[in-house]
Amino acid sequence: MSKANLLDRRQVVSTLLANRKDVVAIGGLGASTNDITAAGDHARNFYLWGGMGGAAMIGLGLALAQPKLPVLVITGDGEMLMGMGSLATIGLQKPSNLSIAVLDNEAYGETGGQTSHTSAATDLVGVAKACGIADSRAVTTMAEVEVFAKAVHELSGPRFANVKIDSASVERILPSRDGAYIVNRIRDDLGFQPI
Repeated sequence: MSKANLLDRRQVVSTLLANRKDVVAIGGLGASTNDITAAGDHARNFYLWGGMGGAAMIGLGLALAQPKLPVLVITGDGEMLMGMGSLATIGLQKPSNLSIAVLDNEAYGETGGQTSHTSAATDLVGVAKACGIADSRAVTTMAEVEVFAKAVHELSGPRFANVKIDSASVERILPSRDGAYIVNRIRDDLGFQPI
């Protein structure tokens, strides 16, 4: 794919969350958390500040605990590469309410922009399909992003999208880094007592 045809990460994330209704959004480590915050801080945003590779598993846990709520994991290619094993568990469990969108700029943005494996041999869509996530797709247009955003609300998953984005440097919009606050806020919004 030509670099000129790559999608704008902030536009992708704001489209995914534009009509979120009751969606719980899990932000992967780094830029995807900033992108979710830039689209609008929300009580149902869970920001991952540590545990690289854990976003999809946190999404799985939440999806299994709240099977009637759509759960959307938005993470980067580097974070997903580190947590690839989670796709096997998700494929086995098949939570109908879980969607994963990988923002793939083919680079490890948090550590200096080194080229990631998705720029060469690693096909995350192929991995997700091989792990049993039948609805796995490559997304290269905003029209496809809009289709995926609508599908997030349908409890017919799991679903996986690898979204090819540009590697433009954008302003960091940082959410709270207070883990207790983030956890208690989402628990409160879901109707549970704070811990």
